[in-house]
Amino acid sequence: MASTTPYIYIQCPCSDKSAIDPENTSQSDQSADEELTFDPRAPRSNYSLYPLEYLLYCEDCQQIRCPRCVNEENVTYYCPNLCIGPLQVGSVPSQPDHDANSPAEGFALFCQYCNWSSSEIGIEFERPSGIYSQLAKINNGGAPKLTARDVRDRRKEYPEGPLVPDELVDADLQFSTLKSFYQTQLASHSSIGHSLQDGVGFSSPAALTRIMSLYTGRGNGGMMQQSSSELMREALNTEEGLKMAQLDDSEAIKKLTSGGWEETASHDQRDAQLEHARFQDDLRPIPYLLRTKRSKRCPVCRHIISKPENKVTSTRFKIRLVAKSYIPTITIRPFTPTVAPVPVTHRPATLEEPPLKPLTPSQYIVTFKNPLFESIKVTLATPSTTPGRFASKVTVLCPQFEVDANTDMWDDALKDDGRDRKRKGEESSGQAEAGKIWERGRNWVSIVLEVVPASLRPQTVGIVSKGDTTDRSPLKEDEDLLEIPMFVRLEWEVDTQNEMGAGKEKEAKEKRELAYWCVLGVGRISHE
Repeated sequence: MASTTPYIYIQCPCSDKSAIDPENTSQSDQSADEELTFDPRAPRSNYSLYPLEYLLYCEDCQQIRCPRCVNEENVTYYCPNLCIGPLQVGSVPSQPDHDANSPAEGFALFCQYCNWSSSEIGIEFERPSGIYSQLAKINNGGAPKLTARDVRDRRKEYPEGPLVPDELVDADLQFSTLKSFYQTQLASHSSIGHSLQDGVGFSSPAALTRIMSLYTGRGNGGMMQQSSSELMREALNTEEGLKMAQLDDSEAIKKLTSGGWEETASHDQRDAQLEHARFQDDLRPIPYLLRTKRSKRCPVCRHIISKPENKVTSTRFKIRLVAKSYIPTITIRPFTPTVAPVPVTHRPATLEEPPLKPLTPSQYIVTFKNPLFESIKVTLATPSTTPGRFASKVTVLCPQFEVDANTDMWDDALKDDGRDRKRKGEESSGQAEAGKIWERGRNWVSIVLEVVPASLRPQTVGIVSKGDTTDRSPLKEDEDLLEIPMFVRLEWEVDTQNEMGAGKEKEAKEKRELAYWCVLGVGRISHE
């Protein structure tokens, strides 16, 4: 899964049906799901494991939420003004000796990065506002774009003459004429006309389904098969939206021969254009795509767990319930690291431990840091052997312990009993012992985890019995990665809202629990 080890991934409960729909799940099914051992190598596990920094938390449901199981809502739309060079509107003088104090005779778009101007491709504007609407009416070179009205006027002027040539028909004109043609076809058809009167528009899914049924002749029962004259016909000319494919590339070849490769548009430029562009002079200024700020809700109780501020320039959140503030942070490190630490003067780097030796016991220190202001009781459970073809042995020396609350540092300095700062050796004899924690701090506890990596050597030596079902296939990808599934159960008490009774306030404690699976990526097993 991860390229560096060790690492900790947490499973989101959205992969469990009982966590999303508890009403339709029986109690027996829920207990059965809890008893099943989580397999980090299952294909479905890749979509349910996340680092702690990626997870949110719902206070009402008291459950972890991942980016896949939350419901998003758009808070605001904004223009990012990023990714590409922004263009600015400036005046264009018609003559070189134009006086700067005289009124401008035209406007164009200018790039402050490469000094490009839209005047180079013949695009100028009459006014500095409404640039998008003006740009939609101008072709490269300055000629006005043809509209559907121009095509209809040409038909009225020349009833029997040819219509607009296909090379002058752009994508906008073809779409508008084709849309008008199909709307006319739908309105003229008797069965579709009733649906349009009922409020079902041309762009509705029902209307699109009827269009396909009209072409195939299988719609509206046997009525369409009895009268073939009612079938919708295809567009026949430019006025109806027909545009023949341009198969003659002689002009493009001449242009490529004279201009060379530098005159062609790059792959990124062609992808950003709204229409097909082969050469540099075919490129047009494009509008920015709007972006959104989104709030996130819990899929079960609809409680808002993340909501950014409406202001575009602000990166703050009004509500941000991250899981890191509600569940312990888990870290793992070797008991006796073999890689020397990097000096402070050097840049921080990821230290990679050598591969684990098969069948050789190794110990790791697992640390739990409590972010809550209440002490928590932690209960851990791991399978005796890891799931998969190569089973490694796992032992948690201290599966139950308590982590103190996350109190203020100044409060710790005023305490004289020293209970909250027990160091290594006070609760253990300097060696890892069963049932004892290894190290304790203000709001964290470290325990020892012992693993015996499995051997990856194929077991093909010896006589294989007839009923042997052992998988002897070659080593698969990441099969040498030692991943330990661990079930974590947390218990703590919080102060509930004060209740009024007998004329005085009454404080109460509410017990809360949280259970989830996590995966500890220890390292890779040596192939020797």
